[in-house]
Order: sequence, then C-alpha cells, then structure tokens
Amino acid sequence: MNSLAFSFSGVRLHALGSGALWWPDHDLLCVSDLHLGKSARMARRGAPALPPYETRDTLARLAADLKRTGAKTVICLGDSFDDIEAADTLHETDRLQIPALQAGRMWIWIEGNHDPGPVSLGGTHLAEWRRAPLVFRHIAQNDARGEVSGHYHPKVRLQARGRSITRPAFLFDDRRLILPAYGTYTGGLRSSDTALSGLMGPDARAILTGEQPRLTAMPR
Repeated sequence: MNSLAFSFSGVRLHALGSGALWWPDHDLLCVSDLHLGKSARMARRGAPALPPYETRDTLARLAADLKRTGAKTVICLGDSFDDIEAADTLHETDRLQIPALQAGRMWIWIEGNHDPGPVSLGGTHLAEWRRAPLVFRHIAQNDARGEVSGHYHPKVRLQARGRSITRPAFLFDDRRLILPAYGTYTGGLRSSDTALSGLMGPDARAILTGEQPRLTAMPR
C-alpha cells in the first residue's frame, strides 16, 4: 500500500497515495470531496458534456482502498455528491455499489456545502464527528485543534528535476489537517492561495499524493 506515515495531534496517521487518510489504530478510512455525479450536474446546467464515468471510477478507487486497509469505519468528509439531486439520480450500477461498500462498516456522511442535507442512502449523516483527539468536519474553523477537514481541494506545485509537478496534497500543521479531493472530476486550489496560506501555520507541511507520496514544506 503506497502511503506515508505522519503524526498529527498526537496520533499516527497514513496519507495514502490515492488521497485517502488511514487511521490504523481505529481501522478508520477518511475521504473527502468525492463529488459523485458531477458530470450529470454539469449536463443539467447546460455545460459541455463530460464522460459520465467519474462516479464509477471514484467508487472503484474507494473500493480498492477499503480492500487494502480492511477499514471498519468510513468517514466521507463532505461534498460526497456534487449536489442533492446527484445523489438521487445515480446510475443504478453506482447506486448498488454504495451499499455494497457500506456492508459491515460504520459509514458516516459528513455534510458539505454541496450536499447539506441527508441523502437517500444508508449510513449516518452528521455535521461533524469526533473521535478523540480528532474532530472531522467539512470546512476548517478558526478554533481548530485536532481538526480534519476538506473543502479546499488543496494541491501543491513543486519543481523536481528541472520540471514542474502539480499534485493534490494533504496539508497539515500543529492544529489542522486538510485532505485533498478524492473525486475523479475535482479541481484544486494551490497551497499558495491566500485561502490556504492564511489558514495554515508557518510550519505547515504538505504530502503530495501519487504512486510515491512525498512530504515537503507547504509551498507558499
């Protein structure tokens, strides 16, 4: 399993190359910003059509991470669906896969700004969830301590071997951890953007996703 272990708020976590967060002490897998059904939402709004496979690809990668880790608890950290209608209009194949992934697991849907209400699928729907010393919510708050959140879709740009690389990334400091977007059709916000550089402390670090997760100082 391609991952990088790191310490946050006194616990040992693993940043998976896929963009998922693994907490082995609690058999807990956390993913953020799946944005399932994004291509369908864009089509409803008259945007140019995208291949309607992003939901299937995202769920397939999630299934692979669940198989690798054997997670007993899954937290979807908000914006799991691109909007409420997307949750209600999933292709039947995708709709059937979700309860198959949920079977035998505690499954928590954290509410996001794209999907603020409950969806017609199994699992528990919460604004936030706590497992000491961590708190899981969608958007970072000013009083954060041990906070795990998403929302910003952080990405990092680095120069490596004379070329520039940009990848989704985990960002963390001594107070908060922000996950990259897990969904296939999701853009990203550079860590140098003021929305992120203003949130993260001066010693914040980044873990780039990919085949070999890489730890670096957070670019500003």
